[in-house]
Amino acid sequence: MLEQETRQQIRDMLERFVAEELIPAEAEMAANKAVPDHLITKMADMGLFGLSVPSEWGGLGMTLEEEVEVLLILCRASLSFRSVLGINNGVGSYGILVHGSDEQRARHLSRLASGEEIASFCLTEPDFGSDAASIRTRATRDGDSWVLNGTKRYITNAPHAGVFTIIARTDPNSTNHKGLSAFLVERGTPGLEVGATDEKMGLVGSHTADVILNNCRIPAESMLGQEGDGFKIAMSALERGRIGIAASAAGMSRRLIDEAIAYAQTRTTFGKPIADHQLIQAMIADSETEAFAAESMIMESARRYDAGQDCSREASCCKLFATEAVGRIADRTLQIFGGAGYMRDYPIEQLYRDVRVLRIYEGTSQIQQLIIAKNLLKQGASSMRRK
Repeated sequence: MLEQETRQQIRDMLERFVAEELIPAEAEMAANKAVPDHLITKMADMGLFGLSVPSEWGGLGMTLEEEVEVLLILCRASLSFRSVLGINNGVGSYGILVHGSDEQRARHLSRLASGEEIASFCLTEPDFGSDAASIRTRATRDGDSWVLNGTKRYITNAPHAGVFTIIARTDPNSTNHKGLSAFLVERGTPGLEVGATDEKMGLVGSHTADVILNNCRIPAESMLGQEGDGFKIAMSALERGRIGIAASAAGMSRRLIDEAIAYAQTRTTFGKPIADHQLIQAMIADSETEAFAAESMIMESARRYDAGQDCSREASCCKLFATEAVGRIADRTLQIFGGAGYMRDYPIEQLYRDVRVLRIYEGTSQIQQLIIAKNLLKQGASSMRRK
């Protein structure tokens, strides 16, 4: 855990960076559909690619609570900025850190923490998203090698990634998650191809693409963890990842509320600012209440995670509530802007489209509902939970 003084210095530095450099660059990023290179370099220099990577590999080694504090500030700017470094701090590095060999850690973690190498995590396929246990990508053992065949879809950072974590089926007789394994495949490996960059509704500065594996031959030591560990590796980072996505949503909620207040105080109708109208005030109040609730849930869950408690249910609660809430807050903010909010002259138009995806990735809202309900039903009625 970092000292309080250090945490405050990081927060102060990040607040200046977001206000003075990231938010002013949003229009350029949207126009060019890419985060400017100089800002990626700046984020790397600030250590933002290695928030969760331990210091021995050049990262900041933050606890989840500390990382949440960063995301609540960073994600007041377009979520495309966070997306560039998100995989390096999440599933891209976590699997290597926890399940990787000494050689795999030494080869990748320092490069991921510095931003020298970008990570991609390849789980989703054309026919399977939430049903990860049914994936069809195959890995076949051939002597001292594995040969991979299949297609992964909507893979974040695939156009730029230097290392891909591929989840593939190694047991051809299995029909569930027990036959899956994980592999590290580096860019440039023969048989690995990245498709055209996807055209998306939002997050235009965050690039996704198909990853196609066509007789992609890799050494046996490229396996991450043990054979059959693929599903466990894929799921192992989800508690932390879902709380991180929730924090991203909560950070953007703050930005949206700021935009709503600033516009309401300057836009006039019937001879006075619209902020004086009670129905506008009600929308702002509802948004503030949901943002505060999300932040409180997220911080409490992060502290439980850092204490080593099982908080899979709490992580799903955070992800479900915060991402649904930011959608409602974005909708209210656009409503406050009226017709102006529908025009690209104002940032709310882009932010409104960006937040929609938060209810989908890292497990849809419906998947979170199933996890929460099944967890509670398995546990049964609990008087302790009511206290």
